[in-house]
Amino acid sequence: MIDIENTIQKKERAVLAGLSASSMDGHERSTEVSMDELQALVETAGGETVAMIMQNLPSPNPHSFIGDGKVREMKELIAANDCDLAVFDNELSPSQMRVLSEELGVKVLDRSGLILDIFAQRAQTREGQLQVELAQYKYLLPRLTGMWTHLVRQTASGGSSPIGTRGPGETQLETDRRHIRRKIQKLEEELAAVRKVRGTQRRRREKNAMPVVALVGYTNAGKSTLLNCLTGSEIPANDRLFDTLDTTTRRLRLDETREVLLSDTVGFIRKLPTHLIEAFKATLEELRYADVLVHVIDISNPEWEEQARVVDALIRQLGAEATPRLRVFNKCDAYIGILPHGDDIVCISARSGEGAEALVKKLADMLDRGKRHVALEIPYGAAGIVDVLNREAAELRLEYTDTGIKAEAVVTPELFGRVKPYIPGYAEPVEDWEK
Repeated sequence: MIDIENTIQKKERAVLAGLSASSMDGHERSTEVSMDELQALVETAGGETVAMIMQNLPSPNPHSFIGDGKVREMKELIAANDCDLAVFDNELSPSQMRVLSEELGVKVLDRSGLILDIFAQRAQTREGQLQVELAQYKYLLPRLTGMWTHLVRQTASGGSSPIGTRGPGETQLETDRRHIRRKIQKLEEELAAVRKVRGTQRRRREKNAMPVVALVGYTNAGKSTLLNCLTGSEIPANDRLFDTLDTTTRRLRLDETREVLLSDTVGFIRKLPTHLIEAFKATLEELRYADVLVHVIDISNPEWEEQARVVDALIRQLGAEATPRLRVFNKCDAYIGILPHGDDIVCISARSGEGAEALVKKLADMLDRGKRHVALEIPYGAAGIVDVLNREAAELRLEYTDTGIKAEAVVTPELFGRVKPYIPGYAEPVEDWEK
């Protein structure tokens, strides 16, 4: 007779720990909210949380991060609940991780390691896998000494590997730091090639005058659901953190004559490892070249204001703070209270579709802001202006005649100054005081 219980993979059981020390920066301290988020991350990775402890100290214990009493308490909880894993909400030094592993007798992960493990499960494209692999090597490099004599075969595809062991996928990786650095250099070169391809694709889009709208927001805010709602796609959109890792792009029709490219990006999260941001710049650099950023905010989450601040800070870190931004408050049907309102704000329910038309109209208005529709008559002696239109304008019509070139285009304010001499009958506006 088949033992059904044994055929089901056992979930790893974890005890979570967080520290709030007065010597830490505010964003580094553990709170009830960050601990709840850590629990959700463990569940996303395929684990189960059985206990959670918090401690307040003036400063972290340099030896074991938390106090000796809390270490003993964790050890008792792990033994009593048959746990496989201890997960810390804060960043641990390599020596602290080693001490805690010896004291607790189980695998120890910090928040960064857990996030990397989830990314290793979720990466589907070659580009995403390269980015995860690079981030993992950068995470492993300072943790090699005294932690492993070698890295055994690991799998980046998930499978039945325990949480925290889905590594870069080398069969027998030497712990020699120079070897790791060579691997990092090679991955960075491959990602540079990815950026080059992306740059070529972006220039092609610019030439074709296809505006780009990037969806950004805190993880699990509903970006993928919104993409599906607006474009009729069927991108998997589940209620779990980091459900989207690889960038997905679809066409969105704004009206009878215009389309934009709508891109769904990886969700942001507080305490996101710096080297992870660096590794993902090949994907997130699209934000800097987007015409509009749609910042999706889950207004049903009590922490939405703090989450929005985290996203705004990461956008600045990525150099995209100058890009026009539309704030979209999602899950408004689950919110009780006065909804946000004002310029460049839309309230929607991505699941039901409520507010989607208003969002599309607002996007069209933002993309049109400051742009002008012009009809031009260009003499052949100034034909170079046609190349400028090809590169920098939304070209609607081009006709070559005996006397010159007739063109229609939608131009930016900057470009308008260059093409206005070719607008028949154009005269500069005169102020009242000049009349």
